[in-house]
Amino acid sequence: MNLASMIDHTLLKPDATKENIHKICEEAKEYHFASVCVNSCFTEYVAHELKGTSIGVTTVIGFPLGAVAPKGKAFEASLAIELGATEIDMVINIGALKEKKYDFVYNDIKGVVDAVNHKALVKVILENCLLTKEEIVTACEISKKAGAHFVKTSTGFSTGGATIEDVALMKKTVGDSMGVKASGGIRTQEDVLKMIEAGATRIGASASVAILKNEMTNTNY
Repeated sequence: MNLASMIDHTLLKPDATKENIHKICEEAKEYHFASVCVNSCFTEYVAHELKGTSIGVTTVIGFPLGAVAPKGKAFEASLAIELGATEIDMVINIGALKEKKYDFVYNDIKGVVDAVNHKALVKVILENCLLTKEEIVTACEISKKAGAHFVKTSTGFSTGGATIEDVALMKKTVGDSMGVKASGGIRTQEDVLKMIEAGATRIGASASVAILKNEMTNTNY
């Protein structure tokens, strides 16, 4: 199993600098990660740094709260594509889901899917730590209906990260028609292997290099 090819090498801290981003791009090229995942202000730089490689450029949208007007998310996604993003990780509107405003949630996701217009993969971040099991299932079903390509466990910036139980539930709900990305609190190679066994097809981590080297790390995301 090629673990590196399943990992989105991630740096989303608010104090990240271009020097930090350059470092993770170099690491991605060395270890051949699936993508480099960054905030949108770094999209163009990462796309330039990774040009000529097979490594994806993942940009987060409506991050980390998801409480952005749908038109804002759609615009942010379309801009990210223009700047070179090949994958979009958007945060679901958690409050709308809890209020059972399912049409709103659907249109919020569909707006990003349409804005991307088949030019990138769309992953929907559910923020499972704030949801009930029933809400996780509903969010997965809506994401699938809206045409997203992945459902993702967490932003890594809320009260909890990925759990084996949630990953298994998401996989059971979407089946083989969508990918499942586990992120948040994944620090060790053992964590990664357990998530994959539960059904994850992609991993989001900032401790990617340490994971591959099977070293301990205290990184949160």
